[in-house]
Amino acid sequence: MRRLLVILSVLAVLVGTLSGCFLSKDSPEDTLQSFADALQRGDVDAAAGLTDDPTTARTTIRSIFDGMGSTPKLSVAADLVDDKKVTGTLDHQWQIRNTNTAYQTSVVLAETDSGWRVRWQPSVMHRQLRAGQSFSYSDDRAYRTPVLDTNARPLMTWQPVTLISLERAQLASAETLARALRPVEPSMTAAGIRKLFDGNNAPRQTVIRLREADLERVRRSVESTAGVTNTEQGALLSATRDLHSPAMSGLEDIWRGAIDATAGWSIQIVDNDGTPTHLVDSAQPGTTPPIRTSIDRDIQTRAQRAVDGERRPAMIVAISPSTGGIVAVAQNDAADRSGAVSLTGLYPPGSTFKTITTAAALAAGVVQPTSQVPCPGRTTIEGRTIPNEDDFDLGTVALPTAFSRSCNTTMGALANRLPADGLTTMARRFGIGADYTVPGLTTVTGRVPVADTPALRVENGIGQGTVTVSPFGLALAEASLARGETVTPTLVEGQRTTGDTEPEQIPDDVVRALRSMMRDTVTRGTATALQDIPDLGGKTGTAEYGDNKNPHGWFAGIVGDLAFATLVVGGGSSAPAVQVSGEFLRPLRSFGG
Repeated sequence: MRRLLVILSVLAVLVGTLSGCFLSKDSPEDTLQSFADALQRGDVDAAAGLTDDPTTARTTIRSIFDGMGSTPKLSVAADLVDDKKVTGTLDHQWQIRNTNTAYQTSVVLAETDSGWRVRWQPSVMHRQLRAGQSFSYSDDRAYRTPVLDTNARPLMTWQPVTLISLERAQLASAETLARALRPVEPSMTAAGIRKLFDGNNAPRQTVIRLREADLERVRRSVESTAGVTNTEQGALLSATRDLHSPAMSGLEDIWRGAIDATAGWSIQIVDNDGTPTHLVDSAQPGTTPPIRTSIDRDIQTRAQRAVDGERRPAMIVAISPSTGGIVAVAQNDAADRSGAVSLTGLYPPGSTFKTITTAAALAAGVVQPTSQVPCPGRTTIEGRTIPNEDDFDLGTVALPTAFSRSCNTTMGALANRLPADGLTTMARRFGIGADYTVPGLTTVTGRVPVADTPALRVENGIGQGTVTVSPFGLALAEASLARGETVTPTLVEGQRTTGDTEPEQIPDDVVRALRSMMRDTVTRGTATALQDIPDLGGKTGTAEYGDNKNPHGWFAGIVGDLAFATLVVGGGSSAPAVQVSGEFLRPLRSFGG
């Protein structure tokens, strides 16, 4: 028994000797690994709590994460290298976009009443870091990289701007501020400014962003308004104040992606006053080529001026048939209230859709370009009575005459002789109903459902029924007709458009016949107001909707290497769209043809 007690005593001494260094429940290795894990998670409090000076460590670690911002991501690996001296290493790696920077630091661990802890000193975070210092990360982006138009002229550039903000405590100044800003923003109202503060507790709100020239016009009155503060920044803006388009709204994301991809960076250790003391690492920026687009500044400006002259919502979309490039997208303030409707708004196309109906009838052999067709003032087809505008009656005429004079009765009869999917299939060949993903844009071309009843075929054949198009979709159809195959739209050079429709040929004889009929429409049909524009061909359209008190007015056409669609919402007839189209086209010196 005595011998057994001696053996147990010896074992107890051996165990005590082996574990004398590590009396705590945790081990130095556990603490070091937990510290590394907390840093990698960005958990400042947890990391600081594993040191022997949590308050000082928390301040330093937090300032490092704040100084690095959200772009670089930190990973940390721990290794206990000397279990007698209880020291280890931390391998820090900051991932910055497609590059990274790495360095190693040394750590000493100490056993405290609370267990094993990292002995805090700033060099745990970087060998050169001293008390009161932090990290500062900065990007070096090529902000002056321009966005160019199709002729390499500036479309958007980096410019200084000033943010005009109003304090919540000075909301009584809203009327004064609105009045001061109206010379540069006529729509500014006190109610609009006050609305910025609804549903939030922000102490101040940005009211407007002003270019330098606009700021100088209103600086004195704005800065004298109680509660107003100015903040200077830089921003990517259109090259001129008058140059704007829904097609430009997504270009900043593409531009920013380009300058991010080539951006340089630097990490510096700085004193508490921001003075750099040591460069941790840096990467030089790469070359950022300009962002090149298909937009033509001159054509875009002319299109915008044309729609701005119309009080009702008005839009123009223009596309180059030879390239598929989107040349101009313009809409006036009245249209802007509904969003980017020139690209995504769906409307009945009315008689402009007769281009598709005629193409389908010609391709199916239902009719020939020289055929004589009836054009009565009104007719009943499959129980649906179709009238011409004001019941005009041409009797029996050649197909080109029925087209150029826009005979509903003729087109309804032709549509009735097509299969249920005849219009759907031909429309997709022209791009209508296709779904495209255009980098920088959200677009909708239109919808042409299969007409499963004869009455619906008749309605769809004259651009009513279930047929809808966007101005973008109709311009794309005109571009496809001009090229003779489905055009894939593009906006940014080097950014590929994808879609659910492969380009498909439009029969040559159909193209020739339609182009001739569209020219007849301008020279002796419903668009003679535009006959002074050389080589222009087109199709007018009046589209019923709702109670039909104010039908939409359309004009879609081709001239040179320019295909376009013009829509005046609630225009009452095609006349306003024809007029806007003329104001758009006449000032242009060239159509690229």
